[in-house]
Amino acid sequence: MPTRGVIYVHSSPPAVCPHVEWAIGRVLDCEVELDWSIQAASPATWRTECAWSGPAGTASKLATALQRWQMLRFEVTEDPSAGVDGERIMFVPGRGLFRAATSANGDLMIAEDRIRALLATSRDADGLRHGLSRLLGSEWDAELEAYRHYGDDSGQNWLSQVS
Repeated sequence: MPTRGVIYVHSSPPAVCPHVEWAIGRVLDCEVELDWSIQAASPATWRTECAWSGPAGTASKLATALQRWQMLRFEVTEDPSAGVDGERIMFVPGRGLFRAATSANGDLMIAEDRIRALLATSRDADGLRHGLSRLLGSEWDAELEAYRHYGDDSGQNWLSQVS
């Protein structure tokens, strides 16, 4: 069952941009040419975003391909599809990859066993608060927030995986 999602490359050195396009193209099995613009939060880097469609699990493959360049900041989303939760994956240099399941409206979902483990190991309210923050990827969100805002001139490309 096909699904869709969005790739947000929040910051990339200009020299790496063609490699990002090739990596995305390899995963989607199509030629990719993205519209890049200067990242206002880090003017020495560029940003882009594109919507994609393909089989369930494509977001994970895209994130794996992109994390090879440890200087990138990116997010990849995948909408839920029949029998498969959606997914949100974030990558920040020095922090690595964060991955979480998402609901139909895009909210992060935390599995029951992870909440139970947190409750069992938290010694106090501060520990519980810190653990929930970690499960929600708050540190990744905080680091990416400044990079998520961009000018109105940004377009969005649609990419489809070849079957």
